[in-house]
Amino acid sequence: MNNHTHQGGFTLLEVLIAFIVLTIGLLGTVALQAKAKQASYDSVQRAAALALANDIVQRVRTNDSPSAATDYDVNFGSTSTSTAASCFNARCTAAQMAAFDISEWIKATQARERTGALSDAFVCIDPTDNADGTVSLQIIVSWQGRQKISQSSANKAITCGTGDNRRMVVMNTDINLRDGTL
Repeated sequence: MNNHTHQGGFTLLEVLIAFIVLTIGLLGTVALQAKAKQASYDSVQRAAALALANDIVQRVRTNDSPSAATDYDVNFGSTSTSTAASCFNARCTAAQMAAFDISEWIKATQARERTGALSDAFVCIDPTDNADGTVSLQIIVSWQGRQKISQSSANKAITCGTGDNRRMVVMNTDINLRDGTL
């Protein structure tokens, strides 16, 4: 007589534990994918803001008139409007060119908002005349992010755009100005 002890249900317990471990692993993978997608979206927003700020710097460098500090001292958002005359096929003064540039930037912020690259974008251009014939230019591009972030006291002191989820790019540069003679 063989007296075998048979253990029933042990395999089922192993399967349940394996299922729980697999479920936790899959939930971790889903959370990682969500964070990666969020980081990718933030990267697209930051790249769009940097492209806009770089375009502003290049246009101001092109229109380097002595009045650049006053011509480009503006704040505008994606809801702003501008009716500046086109300078594509016309000869424009430095002030007209500055007004045209600002009009083009407003269109660019509106296009980025429509495509989802920048939500509720706001741009602040703060030029300062220097005694040495240069202009110090600070460009701030701010937009609304999806999640709330904690900001440093230095960021809170910047008053370009509003909102709890505000993100921003700050670009500082110096531009040499023409002396007014050709």
